[in-house]
Amino acid sequence: MTSDTAPSHFYVYVLISLKDQKFYVGFTEDLKRRMEEHTLGKVISTKNRRPLELIHYEMYITKEDALAREIFLKSGFGREQLRLSLKQTLKNHSGVQPKSHN
Repeated sequence: MTSDTAPSHFYVYVLISLKDQKFYVGFTEDLKRRMEEHTLGKVISTKNRRPLELIHYEMYITKEDALAREIFLKSGFGREQLRLSLKQTLKNHSGVQPKSHN
């Protein structure tokens, strides 16, 4: 993507730390690049919580909608909704019941 080209999609994503079983909710314009940054330890918030696994993502057309969703998912109610909607995924994930974390 060049600097004069606006991104066409925006992503809200959820990672789970296999180290501490906590969620990380983030926003990005380039999910593949952002996942590489997390994997390589270039993201301060998750550097010491690796390994991480992408367990959910959502795509949005507008940045505003994506940012609003990220804020919601970081709220207590949003995290509870994540736990409920990803119940089977989390059950299959070695029985992990994630703790809240940014």
